[in-house]
Amino acid sequence: MLEWEAAGDGVATALLLHGFMDAAGTWDLVAPRLTEAGVRVLAPDLRGFGDGPRISPGAYYYFPDYVLDVAEIVDALVPRGSPLAVVGHSMGGAVASLYAGCFPDRVAKLVVIEGMGPPDSDHAHSADRMRRWIDDVRGVRGRGRESKTMASRDDALRRLAGNHPRVDRAVLETRLDALARTRPDGTLTWKADPLHGTRTPVPYFAESFKSFARRVTCPVLFVSGGPLGWHPPDEDDRLAAFPHIERVEIPAGGHMMHWSRPEDLSRGLLKFLLS
Repeated sequence: MLEWEAAGDGVATALLLHGFMDAAGTWDLVAPRLTEAGVRVLAPDLRGFGDGPRISPGAYYYFPDYVLDVAEIVDALVPRGSPLAVVGHSMGGAVASLYAGCFPDRVAKLVVIEGMGPPDSDHAHSADRMRRWIDDVRGVRGRGRESKTMASRDDALRRLAGNHPRVDRAVLETRLDALARTRPDGTLTWKADPLHGTRTPVPYFAESFKSFARRVTCPVLFVSGGPLGWHPPDEDDRLAAFPHIERVEIPAGGHMMHWSRPEDLSRGLLKFLLS
């Protein structure tokens, strides 16, 4: 768990939830700007990502596990009655929305940064999806759940740049320590559990997500990265399920706007959180 202490007395706590194949450490370009304005920042490595704990052999990662983890973190570290803002990016945004729907009394404000989830699932594909999951999990176990080995930091950086071609290379280099681990022989491996490379057998259904969104009682801010961001086809319909929704766009932000446009994102967060 990373924590950035608020300047002064502090006005609220912001719990920042990272996205898929990301880690808590990459909030480092946003968190200090929040603390300067008096916001205490907590950022966990979700299970199986970054330095977060991996699940035991035979277990798997499911969304309800992440919601449980958030509930445990909040109850342990945020006193009842203290203002809490939950901020989630991508997968973390979906987790944040599910938590806020389960515990609306604990969340004063919710920020979803391009976290409306993947495309809706078709029930007809459920059996094929389950079979593929079993095959993929067996494949990962056969490799000993070891991440891919990269020969050097330059090699790791090239791979990261291939996944995020619109993010400045100098910024990507500062992400490596949060996302990759250096071995004694100088090679690197990704910190994320390789099981995350398998597709969950549990389909995503938009109607289920909207049932959680309807139970969120606090103000909600949706942040878009513009045309280069991630937008499911029915995004507007999902957003309409939140009773109190505001929207803001960072036109050139792209999906990884906390890396590419941290100043713009921080400014938008503070305007919403402190209002």
